Amino acid sequence: MTTVVVLDYGSGNLRSAERAVARTGVEVTVTSDLGAAAAADGLVVPGVGAYAACMAGIEELGAGPMIAERVRNNQPVLGVCVGMQIFFDSGVEHGVETKGLGLLPGVVTKLKAERIPHMGWNTVDIPEMSEMLKGVGPDTRFYFVHSYAASDLDVLQRAGAKVTTATHDEPFAAAVELGSLSVAQFHPEKSADAGYALLRNWVAGL
Repeated sequence: MTTVVVLDYGSGNLRSAERAVARTGVEVTVTSDLGAAAAADGLVVPGVGAYAACMAGIEELGAGPMIAERVRNNQPVLGVCVGMQIFFDSGVEHGVETKGLGLLPGVVTKLKAERIPHMGWNTVDIPEMSEMLKGVGPDTRFYFVHSYAASDLDVLQRAGAKVTTATHDEPFAAAVELGSLSVAQFHPEKSADAGYALLRNWVAGL
């Protein structure tokens, strides 16, 4: 059976991520065991709260090299919410810049929007050839809860990434696909059938 590990590095939202992925029919384990995470067919990196706290958890567990090795070896990795943001070069919160995993180019910064956080359902603009959102219609809505985002879309596109965008006063990266790395700013586990479609597509590629 296809195996997926949800990485437990001290961030929340683990059980809801586990249930959502298990709905696709794969065997899901929540663990901080790096060997199990390295060996799984798919690895999910969830994340809620502050960028710096999530990176501190990754560093304390020593998970950064394992995650980078998976991406180099073309082994699928899925990052969600702040678990997406930490894949970028760095994140800036309250004037403090924290180094990220550096597997996606760019910096995560506060949204330039009248209403913060961006919370609720929003449509996304999906690029052609997206594998993660294949078959998802243009009016489909996903559930977002965040105040920070990767908004430098040009640097991602120059790196060859497939970038799905959303707009909350300004456009930002709602999802990114680059090699074996797939990340989503919205919450698939809270996005009903739309989120299930994303997870089903990701699992199909394992």
